[in-house]
Amino acid sequence: MAVSVGTKVTGKVVGIKNFGAFVDIGNGQSGLVHISQISNDYVKDIHDKLSLGDQVTAVVVGIENGKISLSMKKAQAPAQKHRSSSHAHMRTNSHKSGEDFDDLLADFMKESQDRQATLKKNTEGKRGGRGGRRG
Repeated sequence: MAVSVGTKVTGKVVGIKNFGAFVDIGNGQSGLVHISQISNDYVKDIHDKLSLGDQVTAVVVGIENGKISLSMKKAQAPAQKHRSSSHAHMRTNSHKSGEDFDDLLADFMKESQDRQATLKKNTEGKRGGRGGRRG
């Protein structure tokens, strides 16, 4: 099977490195799924997502000098369109939640200033500032 950019392929993970996974896509061809193309979520450790022998589906995103670049994220794209529409819904309601955030931030700032004042008051006497012993 001749692969070209945009082709959806299924293959088996045959190698794992810190930067990505090598996938055998058949006909003696293999490609690399870079760690950034494995999942829409942040992947700190590739071993959390993939193991040797796993069957994966990916899309060919590039072919350069005989090297095939794959993306598992792009193979999941239809599910992402639904997700992005929910983000758009969240944005329309952001003004309401923005007011809540402002209230929370104001409360946090007041509490933080109160704590700083208390801390400053308690440490000044120990350093010989106001309220310390005079000789």
